Amino acid sequence: MKPILAIASGLIGLAMSTSPAPAADTLKVLCGVDEAWCATMKTAFETRSGLSVAIERKSTGEILDQLRAEKDHPTVDVWWGGTGDTHLQAASENLLEPYTSRNEDDVLPWAQNFFTMSHGQSAGIYAGALGFAYNSVLVAKAGLPAPNCWKDLTNEAYRGRILAGNPNSSGTAFTTLATLIQLFGEEEAFEYMRALNRNIAEYTKAGASPVKAAGRGEIAIGISFMHDAVTQKEAGAPLVIVAPCEGTGYEIGAVSIVKGTTRLEAARQFVDFALSPEGQATGAAAGQNQVPSNSRTKLPDGAPDISLIKMVDYDFATFGSPEERARLLSRFETEFHPATQ
Repeated sequence: MKPILAIASGLIGLAMSTSPAPAADTLKVLCGVDEAWCATMKTAFETRSGLSVAIERKSTGEILDQLRAEKDHPTVDVWWGGTGDTHLQAASENLLEPYTSRNEDDVLPWAQNFFTMSHGQSAGIYAGALGFAYNSVLVAKAGLPAPNCWKDLTNEAYRGRILAGNPNSSGTAFTTLATLIQLFGEEEAFEYMRALNRNIAEYTKAGASPVKAAGRGEIAIGISFMHDAVTQKEAGAPLVIVAPCEGTGYEIGAVSIVKGTTRLEAARQFVDFALSPEGQATGAAAGQNQVPSNSRTKLPDGAPDISLIKMVDYDFATFGSPEERARLLSRFETEFHPATQ
């Protein structure tokens, strides 16, 4: 039987996909977080603001592609959630609208730095550390060693037993790619990924899919953000969550207003809510465990303590640049030709 959370997420996704077309005055939001959080945020903002909201969940790479395609005639108003380097790329391509929220002064220093880096076009709303999780039941049953480091995952004992995201569609997976380069240097990182590639059963479209599959017992190991694994573990999955021994990267999830929106005032209200303690508390209410950016927001009980994790000094400016992102994605695609799902 599937975990209750997985079933609920599926029902939420079905409900969102079969909703009637939104009215002309409806605020349209592209959502880059878990479906459960998308739905919770929609309800909370509508209740608080009295406005109507249509939220569609997509991976960050898909959202960026949509904003590019609709640059001259945008059909959406707000991009909420998803890895910050992708938001920074959108800012550098003049796809976003500058806005300083009334709640910006309350956010933590790492979010303030991100806002400055985006030239006021994107605001940090949460943070999360990258890692992986393994299904302890499957690992024990197969007699596999317990992995503790990135390089452990290249052990041939894990052949066909690992899932990872595709960085062409998944912000989580692009963070993984950028993290490995910052840990090992580009050439060694790609050499590592060639070894890891032999153990990858499939590259998934969404970055949380690997640990969800591990939680369901469909795969032994999933590479994802640690907070996504915590959510699965809290739902009863037999997962062991690992912060890799070599160190790891992290994301700053962001919210941005789409340039050219005709619902600018409503979009600004949404950003204000997303940066408020009430708006950020919707994450915990939806079973999510990211670290909120507002200093007045209560930390979710299951949020990993990122102060205890060995972190790289993640270079958002470099890996958020269009040229570097395009180059690395092209190299990844050329060398690994991942299949998406």
